[in-house]
Amino acid sequence: MPGTPFSSFFSRSSSSSSSSSSSAAITTNSSPSIRSLLILVALVNLAWSLYQLPLNRVIERRLCRDFYLDADPSAIGHDGSVPEELCKLDGIQQDLGSMMGLMETGWVAGDFIMTIPLVLLADRYGHAQVLRLNLVPRVLVLCWTLAVGYLDRALPLPALALGPLSSVLGGDCVFNSIVYSLVSSATHDGVQRATFFGQVNAVSAIFAAQLGPALASGTMNIRLWLPLFAGVVLLLAAVPVISGLPASNTGSPRRQHDQESTAPLLSHDLPSRPAPTLSTTSFKESVSGRVSSVFKVITSYPPNFTLLLASFFFTSLASSDTKLMAQYISKRYGWKFTSVGYLLSGKAVFNFFLLYLIIPTILRRRRSQSSPLSSFQSRRLSDPDVFTIQDHKVADGHNISYAQTCLVFSVLGVVAIAMASTIWALVPSLLLYAMGIALPMFTYSLLKSPSLLPDPSGPGMSTASDATVVVSEAQIFSIVMLVKTVGLLVGAPTMAALWVQGVKIGGWALGLPYFLSAAYYALAMLLVSRIKP
Repeated sequence: MPGTPFSSFFSRSSSSSSSSSSSAAITTNSSPSIRSLLILVALVNLAWSLYQLPLNRVIERRLCRDFYLDADPSAIGHDGSVPEELCKLDGIQQDLGSMMGLMETGWVAGDFIMTIPLVLLADRYGHAQVLRLNLVPRVLVLCWTLAVGYLDRALPLPALALGPLSSVLGGDCVFNSIVYSLVSSATHDGVQRATFFGQVNAVSAIFAAQLGPALASGTMNIRLWLPLFAGVVLLLAAVPVISGLPASNTGSPRRQHDQESTAPLLSHDLPSRPAPTLSTTSFKESVSGRVSSVFKVITSYPPNFTLLLASFFFTSLASSDTKLMAQYISKRYGWKFTSVGYLLSGKAVFNFFLLYLIIPTILRRRRSQSSPLSSFQSRRLSDPDVFTIQDHKVADGHNISYAQTCLVFSVLGVVAIAMASTIWALVPSLLLYAMGIALPMFTYSLLKSPSLLPDPSGPGMSTASDATVVVSEAQIFSIVMLVKTVGLLVGAPTMAALWVQGVKIGGWALGLPYFLSAAYYALAMLLVSRIKP
């Protein structure tokens, strides 16, 4: 499905009938593509979720055995394993936190470095090719974890950190930028777009946070390696799903026909080519040009766009605490990782109902209650822009208000988690934190706001050199994912270091990463409040 540029979306249509038919066509054709995207998101998130929980136990198991080989060999069973209850010692958990932080940083770093080159390849060869390539490092990571974990006497534990470096072939940043840009271009209706975002987030919540941890816990009880095998199978099953997505090859006749409505991702004044070929020199020049294009967009867009990007950075930074949740619960409350998986799945059930049912229902009712009056509709017939501008201002105000509400729940939730001294205090804290999960529905919808776009009639916008400052949706979402990846790149080692220090201190200090998350969410809330519709 081709992306729709912001500039063409906000341009005045030549006639109301053509605009209506075009919008209807997009809405009609978007449903199969949305379903295919949801299936793809489900498979990838479920596979990755099946990797996260066992990874904690694989590392802890090795660290625990090495510790008791020196401290108390009698604690080691005949099969070479140590009961999990004996593995919650501070020294073991500190090493586990450091190892998990190192691996997460390696995964995010490789993804960030290669995002622009891979997006360039997506421009030339189509998003399906890059999505297929994106599955390769995920399969490699799961297989490498199996190899290091199973061949524990042949491969040292530090070798496990090499697996995430395969993210140079693509990680979450590229995957999410493609998915969200396709979702954004599926419809022009603001409420429908927010609903689509909610469905994507709901599917992620179901499979990554609900079904994933529960399935991982159940299969880990059978055999530790079983969820990793299942993850590989799911990723392979995603290949035919990608093949079913709409083609977007730049060299295709359809792409040439839609050239004006689909600008390349993070493009930079590149001459059109009849065939999608890249030499080494032109590839380097293209990458360099696109890096410059990113900075040009960030510096030339209005303050509202900068404020929203900064809020994405801080929320991404704050959400890095979720990677520690399983270890936090296991260490603080003495739970096994299998039990932790079931608890996190219960939390995700609430997330699903919130994202897939409750929030979309509220949005639809809000739209029906604020439908325009007949007198205003008559004004729209004479001037279509009157309705568009007013409608977006109202929608932006609602999105900003909803986003602030979600951030309030996030701040209160992480503070409650940090202060929860018992598991019974943790459960309502997790539900309170989950109330803020709808935030992306509203912040991503704000990316379609005219208030975030440069004024085409402003100074210098009429010159040819500034023509590329108004970019496509795909470019915008790529920039957003880059900013979020930077947040994760900073957050992963920061949260891991705070966790290690918290384990050393003990007691209330175990919640240090979540206190820091609360501060980041509060900063994001301040930034969102300064966005003017």
